[in-house]
Amino acid sequence: MVSSSHEAMHRIFQHDPGLFSRVTHFLGIDLPRPIGATALPTDLTEASPVERRVDTLLRFETAERGPFLLAVEAQGKKDPDKPASWAYYVSYLWTKYRLPTALLVVCQDHATAKWAQRTVTSGPPELPTLTLRPVVAGPHNMPVITDPDEARADLVLASLAAITHAAEPVVNAILKALSTALSDAPEDIAAPIVEFTAHGLGNRPARHLWRNLVAVDLSFYKSYISEEIRDEGREQGRAQQGAQDVLLVLEQRGLDIPDGVRTRITECGDPEVLRHWLARAVTASSAEAVFESE
Repeated sequence: MVSSSHEAMHRIFQHDPGLFSRVTHFLGIDLPRPIGATALPTDLTEASPVERRVDTLLRFETAERGPFLLAVEAQGKKDPDKPASWAYYVSYLWTKYRLPTALLVVCQDHATAKWAQRTVTSGPPELPTLTLRPVVAGPHNMPVITDPDEARADLVLASLAAITHAAEPVVNAILKALSTALSDAPEDIAAPIVEFTAHGLGNRPARHLWRNLVAVDLSFYKSYISEEIRDEGREQGRAQQGAQDVLLVLEQRGLDIPDGVRTRITECGDPEVLRHWLARAVTASSAEAVFESE
């Protein structure tokens, strides 16, 4: 199943195709600056039953060299089958569109990035025939943007910086700079950046910081993130009240409540479990007995 971080790593280039020309600066690539860009269909399936889809496909127009294609792939881990698939994508697109075709792989950890940027050939060393040299964007070469003014100057690049550094300690500083920069951005510009960043962080710890920053710094923002934060707050409130009810019943019945039992009750975040414990607390012979059926 495709993860939200996988989607964000390549769809951010669909949202702002010009991002690629800004990213190439950090990749050490000197390309003509595009004067136009178009998102193309990503389905590379042929008449055979094998279905192949590139993550994101863009067509760039340049004044100096004409058009070229860019396939963007999000890669979350090493996959020995991927180089062959990437080679197929590039050769198929080259054949179909008769245009120079490049491949950008976006990663979120150093090991995957190092693996992805290897040069791979389709033949033996003496007959390399088709050689694949992916360009890789990841934590090893994407900028660390911790200055709100720098983030404000290029919000999409700052979001990509957060996504590619999602597993790095520095991501917290990047997210704080980005949220500050977004606080005075128009809502229609800020909204997709908030979404891309949230998806790109996946389930990493930084996601919780981002959600909190969005709730505090971007109070205007209304989306599933703010709804999730409110839902979590209500859930936590119900859990806290449920824990207090269980402890109150035990105390009113004069039962001794050991520290371990009290801690287990107060740290439980499931309102349904707490309701079950509350029902048992009414007749339990001891505080520990509320857990006996588990």
